[in-house]
Amino acid sequence: MMETVTAIGLMSGSSLDGLDLALVRFIEENEKYRFQILGAETLPYPNTWKKQLAVAYFKQPDELGELDKAYGQYLGEQVLAFAQKHKVTPDFVASHGHTIFHKPKEHYTLQIGDGQTLAKACGFMVINDFRSEDVSKGGQGAPLVPIGDLLLFSDYEICLNIGGIANVSYDEDGKRIAYDICIANQALNYLAQLKGLDFDRDGDLARNGKVDIDLLKKLNNSPFFLQEPPKSMGREYFETYQKGVLVTGPSTLRAASGTTGSGALSVPDMLATFTEHIALQIALAVSWLPKGKILVTGGGARNKFLIERLQARTKHEVVVPDKQIIDYKEALIFAFLGLRRLEGKTNVLASVTGAESDSCSGRIWKYNG
Repeated sequence: MMETVTAIGLMSGSSLDGLDLALVRFIEENEKYRFQILGAETLPYPNTWKKQLAVAYFKQPDELGELDKAYGQYLGEQVLAFAQKHKVTPDFVASHGHTIFHKPKEHYTLQIGDGQTLAKACGFMVINDFRSEDVSKGGQGAPLVPIGDLLLFSDYEICLNIGGIANVSYDEDGKRIAYDICIANQALNYLAQLKGLDFDRDGDLARNGKVDIDLLKKLNNSPFFLQEPPKSMGREYFETYQKGVLVTGPSTLRAASGTTGSGALSVPDMLATFTEHIALQIALAVSWLPKGKILVTGGGARNKFLIERLQARTKHEVVVPDKQIIDYKEALIFAFLGLRRLEGKTNVLASVTGAESDSCSGRIWKYNG
């Protein structure tokens, strides 16, 4: 029996590039899924929202509660406008929300974007909060995308997403394994913004910089890289370590004490160093796997210099797909997580997160008009 479902998936990444919306049709036949992306777009955050989300990590609980509902209202309005633009009434909306805290060791994770408010603002059924159940079972609550990698992108031996954080997914002994590798666009965008840019387009600034070997060694020396999966990271990691190795000045950067003997480093030098760090950590993460194809998605897939450095570091074939898959794979898969939730099927894998069991995760909010 063939079933067809239409959904809107929402994704907001830690790099604050914007809100991704994907209108997806899923076709399920004989326990196998096919999909079509019928429409997709990224809505850059207005400066007011960009600033609010950037500082939300430091807000008090009552302020976060207000922001949670306000952001839910914002998401709902964008979903409604998107649905009207495409003249569609989706069966449901699946929202990742925006991560403020991710502390799985403390059994705590928070993605804002209140589901009830979102449902009321757009008028559609909403599924959100896909991480909490897994965290309550002792899991990392991340990554969530691997179930989609497994069931929608099985033609690739390795699936790599380079967003604010780089994460990887692959099969090992019949189980899906996935984990966060390192900070990626969070660091690159932070450095590009010191030059007045939202991001380093094509990695051109980094290409013109020089790698600082001492700083590269320090970046590669984090205890996180010695941990065995499952493991995940959030903004906390960048705040306390990656960003902690930088001291900003009016026009230059210098590494934290003991990192380099030369003192000042230019923004291009720092970008070149972080780019090399990212490429190296990704290559190391998959170095032991049999030679195969790496599907690369996320904003980092558009960074030509980073992709060149990754290909130079790895034996695997690095595949950059079409623009829709690069930009909207995560929004697509969150729609898929919502579908699996409605079907009552596993959508979060314990083999990936380290939880005591798989989960059919997500809270359902119905609009009652």
